[in-house]
Amino acid sequence: MRYLPLTPVDRQDMLAAIGANSIDDLFVDVPEEVQLDGPIRDLPMHAGEMAVEAHMKKLAKNNLAAGDMPFFLGAGAYRHHVPASVDHIIQRGEFLTAYTPYQPEIAQGTLQTLFEFQTQVARMFGVDVANASMYDGSTACWEAIVMARRITKRGKAVLSSGLHPHYVSVAKTMARFTKDDIDYSAPTLVADTDGADLLDRIDDDTSCVVVQYPDILGRIADMRILAEKAHKHKALLVAVVTEPVALGAIKSPGQMGADIVVGEGQSLGVGLQFGGPYVGLFGCKEKYVRQMPGRLCGETVDAEGKRGFVLTLSTREQHIRREKATSNICTNSGLCALAFSAHMTLLGEKGLRELAMLNHKKAVIAADRLANINGVTLLNDSFFNEFTLVLDRDARQIVRNLADKNILAGVSLGRLYPEEGSLSHGLIVAVTETTSHEDIEALATALEGELA
Repeated sequence: MRYLPLTPVDRQDMLAAIGANSIDDLFVDVPEEVQLDGPIRDLPMHAGEMAVEAHMKKLAKNNLAAGDMPFFLGAGAYRHHVPASVDHIIQRGEFLTAYTPYQPEIAQGTLQTLFEFQTQVARMFGVDVANASMYDGSTACWEAIVMARRITKRGKAVLSSGLHPHYVSVAKTMARFTKDDIDYSAPTLVADTDGADLLDRIDDDTSCVVVQYPDILGRIADMRILAEKAHKHKALLVAVVTEPVALGAIKSPGQMGADIVVGEGQSLGVGLQFGGPYVGLFGCKEKYVRQMPGRLCGETVDAEGKRGFVLTLSTREQHIRREKATSNICTNSGLCALAFSAHMTLLGEKGLRELAMLNHKKAVIAADRLANINGVTLLNDSFFNEFTLVLDRDARQIVRNLADKNILAGVSLGRLYPEEGSLSHGLIVAVTETTSHEDIEALATALEGELA
């Protein structure tokens, strides 16, 4: 449909229909002293297309793209190489313009890709079933907490100190309305995870224990003992994965007893995109499937015995009574889920494992090089592609100084935990397959200069 602006005659007809003589009559209730009497101050007047393009290009040159300098940012959003074929697939008209598969008879392609996405996520997480995606990792984490509440009929969620603080913030915000008790404390700069502390905090009032894997400091926990203790108290273990590429190298949460596994799928198929949109991942054991939020696509056969796909489960307010709905925040991120699935399909299981090992290998090289700098201590005993350095001074200023030299050195813990002075010297460094040896050496050399 073309955009057709109103003509003066159209405007007069509309004004006549509502009994107004002019457009000014529509603003009689607005005091004159707050009405504009001319153009908005400092806002340029309209310009031609070429002039606007030239101006926007000039502004764009002020930006620093992730690939333009050594890049070590992580902490929940990671720079990975996305094959060009992924963008080609998701920009096909039938995928790019589709909103949601409400009519299976005309949305078989969308339903099939979501079904395959679910299968990939379930296998990756080591669980029985996964839904058709959620908005992002943080809201998926909260949905897992309220899902545990529905299952256990309890209202206390024990959160690991290693859970991303943004995820914690979402949980605390939502818990104000559900009255859930969020049991959480900030991390400390120690190599060990808080598994022993979590064991002591589980009791008969606990609905779930939420553990990030690997955690915000890059530490990797063995969740089997934690799962055993949680199940002994009839609580659920919720695992949160912010870097799904890690699951190509480490044991899946489901294998270690997690009942619900959620996470952020941005690393596969989805670029950094200024912080979003991303795609939330959500899986669980089959016995809890009817309490799972979001939508579930299934495979079936039609009256002629031909394979087909359907929307099997959709417990949202649009479909059922509000009090029975299980989706409190989210619907799904169909296009980002498609990008995730396309990237996963291109990689395959072997490719994912190779990608994971490449990430880990480069991270080990970087950690070894940086740990040899005076004034730097490597916190982690084990890690995947992300680790924490403890500097001999506030990491925030170091990050700022290196950014001025076009090196994005990582995420300072002081930025993530501004009220925790004990964490101010911590620096989270992420290394992926996109990081070169020259990047690592550039960071090391610059960091040596700052700490000298």
